Order: sequence, then C-alpha cells, then structure tokens
Amino acid sequence: MPQKDALIAELKQEAVNTRKMLERVPEDKFLWKPHEKSMTIGRLASHIAEIPVWINRTLTANEFDFATASMVRTTYENRAALLKVFDEKQAEAIAALQNTTDEMLNETYSVRRGEQVMFAMPRKVMLRNFAFNHLIHHRGQLSVNLRLLDVPVPGMYGPSADER
Repeated sequence: MPQKDALIAELKQEAVNTRKMLERVPEDKFLWKPHEKSMTIGRLASHIAEIPVWINRTLTANEFDFATASMVRTTYENRAALLKVFDEKQAEAIAALQNTTDEMLNETYSVRRGEQVMFAMPRKVMLRNFAFNHLIHHRGQLSVNLRLLDVPVPGMYGPSADER
C-alpha cells in the first residue's frame, strides 16, 4: 500500500474527531481564554481549522521559512465559518496527499527561520509532526477549554465523561 493511503485514512479519521470538537465551540465565548498567556478559544479553534494547510505546504515546496513567510492569523467570527474553513483545508490536504508518491514523502523537508534550520526531516515525518500531531495537540487544548466552560466534550477515541 502506498504511504499516502495510510496518511489519508488517518487524516479522514482525525477530521471526524476535530469536526466534533469545533462544532462544540460556543459562539458567545469566542473571546474567552483560560489564562492571559493563552489564545482566546476563538483563535485556538481558528488555528485548529487551518492546521491542514501544513499538509499542502509540506507537499508543494521543499522548505518553509518563518522569516519570509506571510503568517496571517485569522480568528473566524462564528462556528459556521470555522467549520467551512476546516472542511476546505481538509479537502485541499486530501487532494494534495492523493497526488503524492512514496518517493516524495521520503524526500527531506526543512523548516527554517532565515539561516537557522529548525527541522530537516522526511516529508512523511514532517506531516506527522506539523500537521497530524500539531492538530491533535491543539485539539486537546480545546477540549480542556470546553471543559472549563462546562461545554460537554465529545469523545475522541471512545466516549468522554460527558457521553457515558
């Protein structure tokens, strides 16, 4: 089986879990944050919705440079906008993966800040770190924020305490 097929299957499964979480973000709390150093829940959810773009970035170039990249941090205004962006980015990521090869997934991809190389690793490892693991990490943060707001947390890999 081509490596891309396993990545696509996992991405689709995690998208189901991510979408369930984004559907729970309370629109009247988009400006709420648990700590002064934290993102607002609206910003965190917006970041999660956009994370699949890292799949495209990793598959369409040989590197990403934080020193020269235009990093627009959008906070979407409501749940419908979050879900629309997530669905679009997810579909684009799946399309990009469908057009890749095992050879491409084994090529080195670098993340840098100017002359400083932060990471250099095979694309498939970069996808796991900067897309898949990154998404799961922030989704975990969102689940804690939902719990703090007393919003029922959906189960991810089985039922949550709210679904028993």
